[in-house]
Amino acid sequence: MRPSRPVLTGARAGGLMRVFLLAGEPSGDRLGGALMGGLKTLVPDVEFDGISGPLMQAQGLVSRFPMAELSVMGLVEVLPKYFHLKRRIEETAQAVLETRPDVMITIDSPDFSLRVAKLVKAESSIRTVHYVAPSVWAWRPGRADKMAKVIDHVLALLPFEPPYMERAGMECDFVGHPVVSEPVATEAEIAGFRQAHELGDAPLLLALPGSRRGEVDRLAPVFGEALRLHLAAHSDMRVVVPAVAHVAEQVLEHVRDWPGDPVAVDPRGMSADEAASHKRAAFAAADLALAASGTVSLELAAQATPMVIAYKVSWLTQKIAERMVKLDTVTLVNLVSDTRAVPECLGPVCQPDRIAARLAEVQADPQAQAEAMRLTMERLGRGGEAPGLRAARAVLDRMPG
Repeated sequence: MRPSRPVLTGARAGGLMRVFLLAGEPSGDRLGGALMGGLKTLVPDVEFDGISGPLMQAQGLVSRFPMAELSVMGLVEVLPKYFHLKRRIEETAQAVLETRPDVMITIDSPDFSLRVAKLVKAESSIRTVHYVAPSVWAWRPGRADKMAKVIDHVLALLPFEPPYMERAGMECDFVGHPVVSEPVATEAEIAGFRQAHELGDAPLLLALPGSRRGEVDRLAPVFGEALRLHLAAHSDMRVVVPAVAHVAEQVLEHVRDWPGDPVAVDPRGMSADEAASHKRAAFAAADLALAASGTVSLELAAQATPMVIAYKVSWLTQKIAERMVKLDTVTLVNLVSDTRAVPECLGPVCQPDRIAARLAEVQADPQAQAEAMRLTMERLGRGGEAPGLRAARAVLDRMPG
């Protein structure tokens, strides 16, 4: 039996609230930054600790070690770093037990996060919240039951997820996705972006080969060849490649030989606001995008940029996934809108010729995705309370005491 929880002595009692947060990749850092902003709005005195990236650090968290150490994806890809990750898991759990926060909030990265939560729960009654429900509706439904042993409360990004979590015994709130409250690029920002990079009025093709080192190395050569094939019939297009800071050097190395006189947008050296402005201007200015699978599809939908999604993992990871995945799409725009408007080239069909064919189809009819993107933003909460604030309110409302 789990030990009874102590009465909350932080925010509910009018004193200092201590929050330990753990994010393992850029999308989690974005969620965490918005959540921290919400908590600072609602709680007079709050203190943060944990592991994070630049957006959470901008909200006042000093990361205990670089978040990039945790940005590993794929069953096989994790193996070479297993012992280092195991040490970080133990180190992080120990930090939580020593500091005894009012709540520990883990953000996505379940392979790391839930192992930390297991160690914390084995030795304490510290309240645990996990931000981003596992996609049990897609594969491995038993994960929810295992997660319920170490997680008290789940913050869900998708509106259909709470019943899955509640059925397993966890509290769960749909809080929307922060992408819906991020600014949409203005015409002035788009014009400034084009001018700064000497793009004139050329049509733009956005290329986004990922935010993790492994996926950039896997996808960038495939993307480059697909772009070469596409641009052979669209020689007036320019290629724009917004890079994530911690893989920017890799991206720059890969795109040097790409066609389309590529413009790599390197955020290193920019302030957080400047980098965000450049990124949203690039997304909004683009006529078409080729992107890795992930949250980026929602970012593109927020700027109404038509897209093709392409992704592949190692051969063994692919074979395992084929036996376990229950859905016919991995793209969040397709899932949230309940359509298949966004074409995908996944696994064995993540090949340059297949990708080029899909790019040609989307460029020929760019409005085909418009309704799916609009519906996705509506269902994720656009026009309502900011998701970061909703998430913060959900955390506070469920706190005991």
